[in-house]
Amino acid sequence: MSEAVHHDTSLTNSKKWVTPLLLVLVVVIFVISMVFGSRHTASGEEGFGGTDDAAAEAAEKAGAKPWIQPIFEPNSGEVESGLFALQAALGAGIAGFALGRMSGRHKAREEAMKASDLPSTMPLVDHS
Repeated sequence: MSEAVHHDTSLTNSKKWVTPLLLVLVVVIFVISMVFGSRHTASGEEGFGGTDDAAAEAAEKAGAKPWIQPIFEPNSGEVESGLFALQAALGAGIAGFALGRMSGRHKAREEAMKASDLPSTMPLVDHS
């Protein structure tokens, strides 16, 4: 009897250098983006400005006037970024909580259906 030799052709087992190479590539891309992202233009502005700023500048050049003024304007870009991150974290927390509650209700209904003798085709009435 001849034994069949099984060769593993997956990327992670036969070529152990692929994963470290991909990690190094990700780090290099990150470092390059940080270097180019921190550059300033000749006028002293940031090299990669936001689209909001670009749109506001284009609107002002076209003669548009602002309709409203901000209620609160942070002292620096870092404070503004921190407030934006806080807002995003709160929003993600609320969305995660809502999705978790909906998933919990769905699982509770399924368990209640399994525990009861009711046929699975009967509609459930939500009393919440």
